Amino acid sequence: MDASPRGVAAPFAVCCLGVALFSVMDATMKGLGLEIGLYNALFWRALAGTVLGLILMLGTRQRWPGAAVLRIHLLRGVVVAAMAALFFWAILRLPLAEAIALSFIAPLIALYLAAWLLKESVGRRAIGASLLGVIGVAVILSGRLQGRYEPDALIGALAVLGSAVLFAWNLIIQRRQAQLASPIEVAFFQHLIMLGVFTLAAPFWLTVPSLDAVPLIVLAATLAFTSLAALAWAYARAEAQRLIPVEYSAFIWAAIIGWLVFGEPLTIPTLAGALLIIAGCLIAARSKRAAIAHVEAGTA
Repeated sequence: MDASPRGVAAPFAVCCLGVALFSVMDATMKGLGLEIGLYNALFWRALAGTVLGLILMLGTRQRWPGAAVLRIHLLRGVVVAAMAALFFWAILRLPLAEAIALSFIAPLIALYLAAWLLKESVGRRAIGASLLGVIGVAVILSGRLQGRYEPDALIGALAVLGSAVLFAWNLIIQRRQAQLASPIEVAFFQHLIMLGVFTLAAPFWLTVPSLDAVPLIVLAATLAFTSLAALAWAYARAEAQRLIPVEYSAFIWAAIIGWLVFGEPLTIPTLAGALLIIAGCLIAARSKRAAIAHVEAGTA
């Protein structure tokens, strides 16, 4: 893998595009969820994305993955289905920028998941960065506790934090998946497995959407599929530690789209908390790079 600035430039740019498309998709799903309900928005988006993926899989003659890769697809698909349900439930009750800001705690959670699942060490600097992130979350939640919002908004904030735990697990899976499968394959199987998960509740909640909702469903599916493929392509070509900071650009997109489309103001606690969480994540990333460099120097 080319670690030079030139070698990272293309994955970095594609990752930026993927994050921007995801942000637009979040707003599309919020509008769709308000129109046809969260479950139906998730189900019909997954169905449309699966159909799109199948067409591309057949059209580009993608190779069917082996059992080991299928297990990774299955695991990530189930994790993302639960993550998406929690996150989109939350953004129906929270401003987009606030939900995105809270979700930024995920890379810090990933440090401890990696320590638990991959037996990686967590240094003092990373622990300090985590505390900074926790303070950022507390600052954002302080706005909720002042009683200026709807009663279930605090529950929505907690749902985002639950989603962030799953997103942290997803980050660990994503890097390996991107190295083993093509971007089209990654996006197709994620939609397919999510569709399978959401189908379990179809007898109870599924309804046929109106024709007015179809363009939003197609748009959400197209944005989700394209952004997934873009991120898979980027993460297969550059180290995760170089690309994860790009995720924070989603806050800018969410603030702009939330204000333009839903009339959501950007509050001072949300902005301050987001900056604290981002600072914590960047400190943690730098400490991890320093630790890796120290190990490499010691083995040279």
